Amino acid sequence: MLRDLELIVRLQSLDLRVAELRREIAALPKEIAIIEKALDSHQRKLDADRAVVSGNQKERRQLDSDVQMHQQKISKLRDQMSSAKTNEQFRAFQNEIDFVQQQIKKCEDRTLELMEELEGLDKNVKTAEASLKVEREKVDGRKKEAQARTAEAQQHLARLLGERKDIAKEVTPSALGTYERIAKRHNGVAVSEAANGRCTACQLQIRLQLYQDLRKGDRLINCENCNRILHYNPAVAFDTANSGPAEFGSGKRVDMT
Repeated sequence: MLRDLELIVRLQSLDLRVAELRREIAALPKEIAIIEKALDSHQRKLDADRAVVSGNQKERRQLDSDVQMHQQKISKLRDQMSSAKTNEQFRAFQNEIDFVQQQIKKCEDRTLELMEELEGLDKNVKTAEASLKVEREKVDGRKKEAQARTAEAQQHLARLLGERKDIAKEVTPSALGTYERIAKRHNGVAVSEAANGRCTACQLQIRLQLYQDLRKGDRLINCENCNRILHYNPAVAFDTANSGPAEFGSGKRVDMT
């Protein structure tokens, strides 16, 4: 095989793997974001339960304040009652005191209800906190796993880029330029295997003379349709005596990449 073509085929294999690794590395931050989003429902549940507890406590404080206000009002009414001059005035003060005392009773009853409710609300908060803790531990584990994959992929990418750089130095500048120009045009795929008389990339039937020239392997040949560099990789087999390779149509294909 032409040395430039052999090197270009290796470059193609490396470049495809490099592109794959870059996509993987680029996708990992999104994966981590999705993983972190798994905590949202647990956090929202905890926040909602805490809000209910907070509302309970706020209402109790308001009730306590109302009771104090009512008690002060009763105290004033009793002071005023002591100066009542008629039974009618006295009864009016007493009726108002009774009404305020009923309001105090309502506040106290509601406070007891809230205190009973609080026990269940506290339990809900503790359950939500425990659930969030368990989920956070799972998420942290998955994040570490994703971050480890990122680091591994980056190391692998660095090795491949180093290998690519070394191989690219061996390719003649004109052949390398042709390869990179075609790769840019075809989404990174510049080399196509010729098989069964066709370009496997665009499936165009290759002219017989061009196919014969391709089999010689003494120069770079482009597909007349898609312009990719054609790579002829003949099928080979070995006889039972291992006397040497013989080309034939149904033999096992040897991957030159």
